[in-house]
Amino acid sequence: MTLNPPERWVATAGVAVLSAIAVAGFCAAIWAAWLFHDMPDATDLADYHPPTATRAYAWDGTLIGEFSRERRIFVPYDNMPPKLALAFLAAEDHNFFKHGGVDINGLGRAMAKNVVNAVQGRRFEGGSTITQQVAKNVLLTNDQTIGRKLKEAILARRLERVLSKSRILELYLNEIWLGYRSYGVGAAAYNYFGKSISDLDLAECAYLASLPKGPDNYHPIAARPRRWRAATGCSSRWRRWAGPAAPRSRPPSART
Repeated sequence: MTLNPPERWVATAGVAVLSAIAVAGFCAAIWAAWLFHDMPDATDLADYHPPTATRAYAWDGTLIGEFSRERRIFVPYDNMPPKLALAFLAAEDHNFFKHGGVDINGLGRAMAKNVVNAVQGRRFEGGSTITQQVAKNVLLTNDQTIGRKLKEAILARRLERVLSKSRILELYLNEIWLGYRSYGVGAAAYNYFGKSISDLDLAECAYLASLPKGPDNYHPIAARPRRWRAATGCSSRWRRWAGPAAPRSRPPSART
């Protein structure tokens, strides 16, 4: 059958479009295979404990030195004061006990805010949940790429299936960099305030919860006014989110 010129043009265009789709699909499959071939196993975190300092003692039990790459004091979740956990949830992920690793609504809000931030020249918001941050901090890198964000989201969903909420929050609060030589809330409480976390008051909890968004910007000596504004804003959000009974409440019971 002989095609007239218009029909021949339509047939050629159709073949070209289908070929382009096939090539794009093939390239996407190769990229996905390369991206996910070294995906970490979420179950590796079941028995994971963040690294702590090696301590050297004299013969009489006196501490003579500590050696570590990261200054950290590990604190189990059950030993953390409720107001500290609630302050971090209010500042970082107030839907933590509701989502399954990725907060679609929170991600949408972050993308909408980033349009305004781009116009005003402000820092972009990531929209990552606490679970995603655990996946990034422990299993991935800090690379600012689409591939890393995809891995982060997939691992976050897997982490929610193998770990309890309390375990995920425990890893986050002990692993996160909080500036001033501090990894985790235990070391941060000691370095910033010279206290155990059980002795922190509400303002101090709010200050620590404000640090993840810019830990190196809130040095206790060099940035006192900015530090106070950050802590005050975090404390206000915490009170609005947690309600009047917040100081006595604990985050909802995590599933096992």
